[in-house]
Amino acid sequence: MSKFKFAMYWAGSCGGCEIALLEIKEKIVEVDQNYEVVFWPAATDFKYKDVEGYDDGFIDVCLFNGCIRNSENEHLAKVLRAKSKVLVAFGACATMGGIPGLANVASAQEIKDLVYRDSPSIDNPDGIYPQERYEVPEGVLDLPHMYDTVKTLDQTVDVDYYVPGCAPEAGQIAAVLDVVTAALKGEGPLPPKGSTVGVSPKTCCEECKRVKEEKKITSFRRIWEFLPDPEKCLLEQGLICMGPATHAGCGARCTGVGMPCRGCYGAPDGVLDQGAKMLSTVASIVDAPTPEEIAVIAATVPDPVGTFYRFGLPSSLLRRARV
Repeated sequence: MSKFKFAMYWAGSCGGCEIALLEIKEKIVEVDQNYEVVFWPAATDFKYKDVEGYDDGFIDVCLFNGCIRNSENEHLAKVLRAKSKVLVAFGACATMGGIPGLANVASAQEIKDLVYRDSPSIDNPDGIYPQERYEVPEGVLDLPHMYDTVKTLDQTVDVDYYVPGCAPEAGQIAAVLDVVTAALKGEGPLPPKGSTVGVSPKTCCEECKRVKEEKKITSFRRIWEFLPDPEKCLLEQGLICMGPATHAGCGARCTGVGMPCRGCYGAPDGVLDQGAKMLSTVASIVDAPTPEEIAVIAATVPDPVGTFYRFGLPSSLLRRARV
C-alpha cells in the first residue's frame, strides 16, 4: 500500500513551527512509515512548480504555518488549499496572525520607510527601496508584493482544522497526526470541520499550578523589574499574564518557569476577542477608588497592543489600525 501524502509550508513566520514538528521525537518514525513528503521546502528541495503540478486533492494532509503577509504567501495558500484534502492552520501565525500581525498597526509603506529611510542602522543616502520587478541581462527578478494588512490563513482560504501555539506543543502535534492518520486508514472519524485540535476547553489559568488568591493590582510591572514569587499567581504580582484569556493545552509551561503567559494558544471557547477579554480581566482587578487613580495604574501597562494582541491582532475585532 502506498503511503499517504504529507506537505508542510511556512508563509509569514519565524520557522519555529517547522522545528516543532521534530519535537515529537521517536513518533517521527511513525510519520515516516505512514507518509511520503511531497512538499516541504524548509526540509527538502522542492520547487513551487512541483506542488503546482499535482492533481487537486493529491496531498492528504498539509500543515500550513505562517500568516499571509505578501502575494507569495497568498498564492501558495490557494495552491495548497486546492491540492490538499486536509488543510491545517498550524501555529499561532496561521491561526491568529501571530507576532507578524502586529505590523497591522502601520501600512506597508510606513514599514518600508522605517527600514530603508528612517532606520539609524541603515546607510542608504540615495533612498533605494527594494523593487518588486527588476530587469537584468539574465531576465526579470521578482519580489512578492507586501500587503498593507497581515491576514490569517482562514481569511484567505478555507481551513479544515486549527492547531494553535507558538509553536504548538509536541503532544498536540502528535495528537493531530494520530487523528488524521487513523481517519485516512478508515480506523476513526475526523473531528468536525473547523475544530481546534489539541486544546482543552479550560483556560491556561486552570492548568497553571501557581497559587491564586484575591487579585488587587495597584501597578503593573515587567518581568525584569523584580524577582517574582515562584509559587504565587503572576498576575497577582502585577505581571500581565494572559492566562485568563487563553486556551489551555500547552500545560502552562511558561508560567511554570516564571514567565507570564503571552496568549499564543488563542482565545478560549466562547470568547470572540482575546485582547478585549484580557482588558476586561485587568479592569476588574485594578484596585483604585477614582478614575484618575485607575488611569495612573492603566498607564503602567507596557505596550497595550503588543501585550493584549501579541498574537491575535489580525483575527481580532480590531484587525488593524486605520491607514
